[in-house]
Amino acid sequence: MELSQLEPQVIWKNFAALNSVPRPSKKEEKVIAFIKSFGENLGLPTTVDEVGNVIIKKPATKGMEDRKAIVLQSHLDMVCQKNNDVNFDFETQGIQMEVDGDWVKAKGTTLGADNGLGVAAIMSVLESTDLAHPDLEALFTIDEETGMTGAIGLKPGQLKGKILLNLDTEEDDEIDIGCAGGVDVTASQTYPVAKSTGQIVKITVKGLQGGHSGMDIHKGFGNSNVILGRFLYSGLEKENIQLISIDSGSLRNAIPREGNAVFSVRNATEFIENAEELKASILEEFAAIEKDLQINIENYSTEEKAVSEEDSKKIILALKGAHNGVYRMSPDVADLVETSNNIARVELKDGALRILNLSRSSVESSKHAVADQLKSVFALAGMKVEFGGSYPGWKPKPGSEIVKLMEKIYEKDFGEKPLVVACHAGLECGIIGANYPEMEMVSFGPTIRGAHSPDEKANITSVKKFWGFLKEILADIPAK
Repeated sequence: MELSQLEPQVIWKNFAALNSVPRPSKKEEKVIAFIKSFGENLGLPTTVDEVGNVIIKKPATKGMEDRKAIVLQSHLDMVCQKNNDVNFDFETQGIQMEVDGDWVKAKGTTLGADNGLGVAAIMSVLESTDLAHPDLEALFTIDEETGMTGAIGLKPGQLKGKILLNLDTEEDDEIDIGCAGGVDVTASQTYPVAKSTGQIVKITVKGLQGGHSGMDIHKGFGNSNVILGRFLYSGLEKENIQLISIDSGSLRNAIPREGNAVFSVRNATEFIENAEELKASILEEFAAIEKDLQINIENYSTEEKAVSEEDSKKIILALKGAHNGVYRMSPDVADLVETSNNIARVELKDGALRILNLSRSSVESSKHAVADQLKSVFALAGMKVEFGGSYPGWKPKPGSEIVKLMEKIYEKDFGEKPLVVACHAGLECGIIGANYPEMEMVSFGPTIRGAHSPDEKANITSVKKFWGFLKEILADIPAK
């Protein structure tokens, strides 16, 4: 089946149009222009603010003028991840999509359903001529995935809506009323390099699932940085390890799927023999959850120079000591990860080292606690540590009028109660709410699997369910 044949056709049409436009985080010029033209071509008041957010306003349909004004919000950027064997340029190419049963996915790359389906739904409401709705403000933010700078740069007073519907969650039976905040933790240092004195070994890890570093952090997926660190640490006692290069992971908000490390050891034969034993153990550990995991350990040759044994040991110990994964579960909300860290990217080249982390928490003090723990480990290893991109969480308000309305509609339409939850991911609601404290907020969306990874896919049946739910919510918004 072709994408154009899927129902609801209006959603998939707009999603396909959006996905034809390159939209990496921090490089959204083309998609900003696309959405701006979309609003202007509809004859609707359309503005682009100082940071690049697009706001399109649409008046209430007849008979809905007395209802509370609504803000529909989604972000324009997408996470750009691809499989190593896929030749694709996210800055110039549109996403190549295909239908697979009840799912839409991309060919070897992220799909952009996060948050492209939300954007497509808002586009569909804006262009509709037969949907009942109150006064609408469509807010399309930029750079949600790598800093939330669009939401941070949104000024007070630009929006008049009383209720914000954020269309950026990934389970269609959930109504989200809270989220985690986050902070970037970056460790760096530059080391002298010289010709290595030992034999060169290369270890490559690939085939891991990856995934969302918030929503998937508790699932036990492998992390290529952690796995490489285990091999390096295992050789510290017997080998004079000198690190030459590490290239593992990519974006802060994606669990790293693949990477490699090149280094010298005193005796490559002995190291590889011991490492093969560790490899067998690791493959057994992850057999149930990482069925495609591959680890290759081999003799190697390179002209690149190495970091000293002493400095290499500091780096390896820091990687081993830095926390990765769940830091604390919430004592207040069942099964909710409160605080976590993702060791997202490790890069060592020509003696220049960078280790990128994203720490998340729904509790501000706990977010700083895990960030400070990381800082302590990296500082003990002599690294420079910087915090950046900090954003707040979103405190749940379960008794709000919009939540009660959505629960009522969901139960009537689908014959069961929705799950009213908080999520361990960064949503823009917390940031927007800081400037609009009186605005009621809720987040929901269609079912998406594998967000932030090339395995990302959107459920077709769920998109139809989500679209019907959204339309009924807009028609039933209460009076002012």
